Amino acid sequence: MLLRTADPFRDFDRLTQQLLGTTNRPSVMPMDAWREGDRFVIEFDLPGVAAETIDLDVERNVLTVRAERVARNGDWEMLATERPRGAFSRQLVLGDNLDLERIDASYDAGVLRLVVPVAEKAKPRKISVAAAGSPERTAIDA
Repeated sequence: MLLRTADPFRDFDRLTQQLLGTTNRPSVMPMDAWREGDRFVIEFDLPGVAAETIDLDVERNVLTVRAERVARNGDWEMLATERPRGAFSRQLVLGDNLDLERIDASYDAGVLRLVVPVAEKAKPRKISVAAAGSPERTAIDA
């Protein structure tokens, strides 16, 4: 009688490929996002991606980032392939308080950096209030 012993490492590897994607279908585009004063900064790690393969689209308040890491062609035999290749994308829903008309994008050393300014309508402003019976107006922070 032949018994099949379970290999927990192979099972774990299979599970992570199902959850995180495979080298044929990568699903991870690491990202950091933070606020610096009146602007939001978003950075995506895209090492090995050519700038001309990066595509940014904004429709309503949804930002879509697409990129492609092309497989190398040549007369060689691959010994290991752990870096994801192919096309991948990520979508972010951005709030109404951002000015999506003025997004600044730059790509340097494998990092795509987007700077999104806060919309003027979302910035704090002063509102003057007239007291009843008095022509003087008092400024109040909104």
